[in-house]
Amino acid sequence: MIGIALFDTAIGQCGIGWGLHGIRTVLLPASKPNGTMVLLRKRCPGAEETAPPPEIARAIEGIQALLEGEKRDLREVALDMTGVPDFNVRVYQIARAIPPGETLTYGEIAKRLGDPLLARDVGQALGQNPFAPVVPCHRVLAAGGKMGGFSAPGGVETKRRMLQIEGADAVMAEPELPF
Repeated sequence: MIGIALFDTAIGQCGIGWGLHGIRTVLLPASKPNGTMVLLRKRCPGAEETAPPPEIARAIEGIQALLEGEKRDLREVALDMTGVPDFNVRVYQIARAIPPGETLTYGEIAKRLGDPLLARDVGQALGQNPFAPVVPCHRVLAAGGKMGGFSAPGGVETKRRMLQIEGADAVMAEPELPF
């Protein structure tokens, strides 16, 4: 059975979808009312909205704690990466190892993959991340500690807010614009 559920966090209502082999997707809050549920149903066709089983409930508790500012890394959460390209899986494995409150750059992940020229590909893989914040793509920055992009609703401001919640020094790298 594929299940989906919404849950409240410090940054808004998130969504989660799961199957027999773990979590299939985690969604940060959508900008429109009911947007998170609409996207959940799109990512998990045929899923039933239901109470999460114990392992999914523990993952939700971990996500909620992380978004409240607890130092949770969520590496124990089982993810179903069926259909995720091999390159993306490798990128996600590296990203999952970044501790809360710390950051890497796209280039640093590319170097860990063995080719510093893959920085753009790393960014594209993270832009396709279906597991934020379990795969903490918000902890990956552009060169020079700049925020870079963020494909979740709210874009870079959501990324900045998540890093602020975690107490990351990186949020100081780019000053807020006055407009």
